Amino acid sequence: MVNLQPDRPPGAQIPINPRAHIPLVPGTHRSTRVFRHGAVVRLSPVGVRRRLTRLGGAILSGRRVRLARLDGRRIVVIGQQKGADTDENIRRNFGMPHPEGYRKAMRAMELADRHRFPVITLVDTPGAYPGVLAEEHGQGGAIAASQAIMLRLTVPVVACIIGEGGSGGAIAIAAADRVLMQQNAIYSVISPEGCAAILWRDASQARKAAEAFKPDAAHCLELGVIDAIVPEPDGGAHEDPDEAARVLGEELRETLAELEATPGEELRRLRRAKFRSLGVFA
Repeated sequence: MVNLQPDRPPGAQIPINPRAHIPLVPGTHRSTRVFRHGAVVRLSPVGVRRRLTRLGGAILSGRRVRLARLDGRRIVVIGQQKGADTDENIRRNFGMPHPEGYRKAMRAMELADRHRFPVITLVDTPGAYPGVLAEEHGQGGAIAASQAIMLRLTVPVVACIIGEGGSGGAIAIAAADRVLMQQNAIYSVISPEGCAAILWRDASQARKAAEAFKPDAAHCLELGVIDAIVPEPDGGAHEDPDEAARVLGEELRETLAELEATPGEELRRLRRAKFRSLGVFA
């Protein structure tokens, strides 16, 4: 595991990540390229057909739920995908899943549990789609059901925030035994711009909002929201996606090896205890 926090005197402040207050325009392109480079996982030719709707496109899998291999180990990979250009962003709904996308992810999780395959999730979303149609199709229920399924899995589950982890749309596939986070990613209940628009009715106050709720990796690690930070190449993962994928792959291998030594029922018990212990009364 990688811990990038420097030694600091008790009570010392962590400087806010200078990228945390701006929209992740580079991160959008970065995460898409990391998905498409095969250095992290090698997709196998084995797939399971699923019911396809046009609304599930933000959850990565195309027309099939794909199994994958990591160093010969069969795994199930679930990911949120933004687009590399405008047309693909529209097709992927800018990385904002509809309820159908989460239901697709739940079917993959149940398949993994049945066949004893570890689950890896790659999180990159500004949040679940908030439109009227999504609400009519049960968006809140789908997010809750996805978390419930993750918390009862008896196989190792590892999540990684690879760009933007926004609100319930992210936690829906991040209730994992280990939550990793790339160095320049953000993870928060709302985007800095959204927070600023609500509190001050001015999205340009995003830096002020980010400084208040600290969505960057170092602060998330200190809060206990994540378990480790995954380093990125100089300039960010989007500058060298192959190297970023290699480093992430090493972290995934190490984490899975650690978790596979734990019996399934114990994994489930520890995972539930971990999330129940998060947060404090103010």
